[in-house]
Amino acid sequence: QVQLVESGGGLVQAGGSLRLSCAASGRTFSSYAMGWFRQAPGKEREFVAAILWSGNALYYAGSVKGRFTISKDNAKNTVYLQMNSLKPEDTAVYYCAAHSSGSLSDAPSYKNWGQGTQVIVSS
Repeated sequence: QVQLVESGGGLVQAGGSLRLSCAASGRTFSSYAMGWFRQAPGKEREFVAAILWSGNALYYAGSVKGRFTISKDNAKNTVYLQMNSLKPEDTAVYYCAAHSSGSLSDAPSYKNWGQGTQVIVSS
Protein backbone atom coordinates (compact mmCIF):
# COMPACT_ATOMS: atom_id res chain seq x y z
CA GLN A 1 0.00 0.00 0.00
CA VAL A 2 1.20 3.48 -0.85
CA GLN A 3 0.15 6.55 1.10
CA LEU A 4 0.18 9.88 -0.70
CA VAL A 5 -0.09 13.38 0.70
CA GLU A 6 -0.33 16.42 -1.57
CA SER A 7 0.47 19.98 -0.61
CA GLY A 8 1.14 23.33 -2.21
CA GLY A 9 -2.24 24.30 -3.59
CA GLY A 10 -3.72 27.75 -3.15
CA LEU A 11 -5.09 30.85 -4.80
CA VAL A 12 -3.02 32.54 -7.49
CA GLN A 13 -3.63 35.13 -10.17
CA ALA A 14 -3.58 34.20 -13.82
CA GLY A 15 -0.02 34.11 -15.09
CA GLY A 16 1.31 33.10 -11.69
CA SER A 17 3.00 29.93 -10.51
CA LEU A 18 2.52 27.23 -7.91
CA ARG A 19 4.46 24.12 -7.01
CA LEU A 20 2.60 21.08 -5.79
CA SER A 21 4.29 18.34 -3.81
CA CYS A 22 3.27 14.74 -3.30
CA ALA A 23 4.99 12.83 -0.52
CA ALA A 24 4.76 9.07 -0.89
CA SER A 25 5.25 6.50 1.85
CA GLY A 26 4.77 2.79 2.15
CA ARG A 27 5.47 0.35 -0.68
CA THR A 28 6.51 3.00 -3.19
CA PHE A 29 8.83 0.55 -4.95
CA SER A 30 5.76 -1.41 -6.06
CA SER A 31 4.64 1.48 -8.23
CA TYR A 32 6.01 1.94 -11.73
CA ALA A 33 5.16 5.61 -12.03
CA MET A 34 3.45 8.52 -10.38
CA GLY A 35 0.86 10.75 -11.96
CA TRP A 36 -0.90 14.03 -11.40
CA PHE A 37 -4.56 14.39 -12.26
CA ARG A 38 -7.03 17.20 -11.74
CA GLN A 39 -10.76 17.52 -11.42
CA ALA A 40 -12.71 20.71 -11.92
CA PRO A 41 -16.28 21.10 -10.62
CA GLY A 42 -18.72 19.23 -12.81
CA LYS A 43 -15.98 17.66 -14.89
CA GLU A 44 -14.31 14.29 -15.01
CA ARG A 45 -10.90 13.72 -13.53
CA GLU A 46 -8.28 14.35 -16.20
CA PHE A 47 -4.66 13.42 -16.66
CA VAL A 48 -2.08 16.16 -16.17
CA ALA A 49 1.36 14.56 -16.06
CA ALA A 50 3.23 11.39 -15.16
CA ILE A 51 6.79 10.40 -14.36
CA LEU A 52 8.51 7.05 -13.97
CA TRP A 53 10.21 6.31 -10.66
CA SER A 54 13.19 4.97 -12.60
CA GLY A 55 14.60 6.86 -15.55
CA ASN A 56 13.60 10.28 -16.77
CA ALA A 57 10.57 9.65 -18.97
CA LEU A 58 7.96 12.40 -18.60
CA TYR A 59 4.43 12.55 -19.94
CA TYR A 60 2.10 15.56 -20.19
CA ALA A 61 -1.40 16.39 -21.25
CA GLY A 62 -1.46 18.71 -24.23
CA SER A 63 -3.22 21.40 -22.25
CA VAL A 64 -0.32 21.81 -19.81
CA LYS A 65 2.70 20.95 -21.95
CA GLY A 66 5.20 23.78 -21.90
CA ARG A 67 3.68 25.30 -18.75
CA PHE A 68 3.82 22.47 -16.19
CA THR A 69 6.85 20.42 -15.21
CA ILE A 70 6.73 17.14 -13.31
CA SER A 71 9.79 16.06 -11.37
CA LYS A 72 10.78 13.71 -8.58
CA ASP A 73 13.18 13.28 -5.74
CA ASN A 74 13.67 9.55 -5.30
CA ALA A 75 15.56 10.01 -2.04
CA LYS A 76 12.57 11.82 -0.56
CA ASN A 77 9.92 9.71 -2.31
CA THR A 78 8.38 12.97 -3.44
CA VAL A 79 6.95 14.04 -6.76
CA TYR A 80 6.47 17.67 -7.72
CA LEU A 81 4.35 19.56 -10.20
CA GLN A 82 5.68 23.00 -11.07
CA MET A 83 2.87 25.00 -12.63
CA ASN A 84 3.74 28.19 -14.48
CA SER A 85 1.69 30.61 -16.59
CA LEU A 86 -1.43 29.45 -14.80
CA LYS A 87 -4.81 30.07 -16.41
CA PRO A 88 -8.28 30.23 -14.87
CA GLU A 89 -9.06 26.95 -16.63
CA ASP A 90 -6.35 25.27 -14.53
CA THR A 91 -8.60 25.72 -11.50
CA ALA A 92 -9.27 22.27 -10.06
CA VAL A 93 -8.49 19.88 -7.25
CA TYR A 94 -5.15 18.29 -8.07
CA TYR A 95 -4.46 14.69 -7.10
CA CYS A 96 -1.33 12.63 -7.19
CA ALA A 97 -1.60 8.90 -7.71
CA ALA A 98 0.56 5.79 -7.78
CA HIS A 99 0.39 3.81 -10.99
CA SER A 100 -0.61 0.16 -10.97
CA SER A 101 -0.98 -1.05 -14.55
CA GLY A 102 -2.23 0.20 -17.85
CA SER A 103 -2.01 3.50 -19.64
CA LEU A 104 -0.29 6.29 -17.72
CA SER A 105 -2.94 8.77 -18.80
CA ASP A 106 -5.93 6.75 -17.57
CA ALA A 107 -7.16 7.27 -14.02
CA PRO A 108 -8.21 3.60 -13.58
CA SER A 109 -4.54 2.65 -14.08
CA TYR A 110 -3.70 4.17 -10.71
CA LYS A 111 -4.35 2.28 -7.49
CA ASN A 112 -3.55 4.79 -4.74
CA TRP A 113 -4.64 8.39 -4.57
CA GLY A 114 -3.93 11.34 -2.34
CA GLN A 115 -6.62 13.49 -0.81
CA GLY A 116 -6.14 16.29 -3.33
CA THR A 117 -5.09 19.91 -3.07
CA GLN A 118 -7.17 22.81 -4.35
CA VAL A 119 -5.75 25.17 -6.95
CA ILE A 120 -7.70 28.32 -7.79
CA VAL A 121 -6.54 30.65 -10.54
CA SER A 122 -8.23 34.02 -10.61
CA SER A 123 -8.55 36.08 -13.76
